Amino acid sequence: MKRQIIDTIEKYDCIIVHRHVRPDPDAYGSQFGLAEIIKHNYPTKKVYTVGEHDDSLTFMRTPEKVADEVYTGALVIVTDTANTERIDDERYRNGDFLMKIDHHPNDDQYGDFLWVDTSASSCSEMIYELYEEGKAYKNWTLSDEAARLLFAGIVGDTGRFLFPSATLKTFETAGHLIQYNFDRNAVYDGMYEMDRKLLHLQGYLYQNFIIDENGAAYIKVTQEVLKEFDVTPAETSLLVGSLGNVKGICAWIIFIEEQDSIRVRLRSKGPIINQLAKKYKGGGHPLASGATVYSWEEADRVTEDLKELCRNYR
Repeated sequence: MKRQIIDTIEKYDCIIVHRHVRPDPDAYGSQFGLAEIIKHNYPTKKVYTVGEHDDSLTFMRTPEKVADEVYTGALVIVTDTANTERIDDERYRNGDFLMKIDHHPNDDQYGDFLWVDTSASSCSEMIYELYEEGKAYKNWTLSDEAARLLFAGIVGDTGRFLFPSATLKTFETAGHLIQYNFDRNAVYDGMYEMDRKLLHLQGYLYQNFIIDENGAAYIKVTQEVLKEFDVTPAETSLLVGSLGNVKGICAWIIFIEEQDSIRVRLRSKGPIINQLAKKYKGGGHPLASGATVYSWEEADRVTEDLKELCRNYR
């Protein structure tokens, strides 16, 4: 399968790499890491990365603006994106051939060719695996920059290797990557350093979350709260794991109110929550998922579903 991907990459002179909306480090790591690997090993190819930029990820890279005509005859690769609704930039349909590389459950089998591995800790880990195949098959080499991007993606999706998704293979991959010449401290600083305003909001989360007797917890972060702490909805992504430090929590939701919707950030220490996310047209991993609702009444229904999930788990 990986050799088919490599063969397909070799056939195209123009390659455009997409990823999901509201990107996280693994979205950027897999997208930019793959693009860097291709450019490094095929310097005559034109390789582009597209999508709306998240300022919190500037330490990794910034996507490019690509004209519509570039898609004509191009290979399009989408990384780290489970379903078409979450692909950033709908022009992914306009290429000559579409490939999906992902580690989420394969509920939406889009594309002309798919490589999905739900056992992988991250899509960035899969891209490193693709590189290893390319090394054996086509003498690929890995640049320091690609190693930096893939390492950041793996760190992000494994919570600094604390999540159960971090396997022996994950640690072995990280061990290979840290042998390259990049500043790991700079990667960690870019991912985890917070402005004081975010730390203040984190204090608000700890002071105001609600937890029931079965360990189901939640907190509503309204637009008024965001305004009070001068924090954008996107910046709250750094705080999603905060409640995981609280003893007794089984699973939790952080609701973030945006202009016309409410983001549902779900995390768990045990119960499988991605089916709950799918109920509300979301998705994700068994212990880390997300969805979107459009009223606080609907948000309350999500909370009740989480309470039931935790009650049955206990």
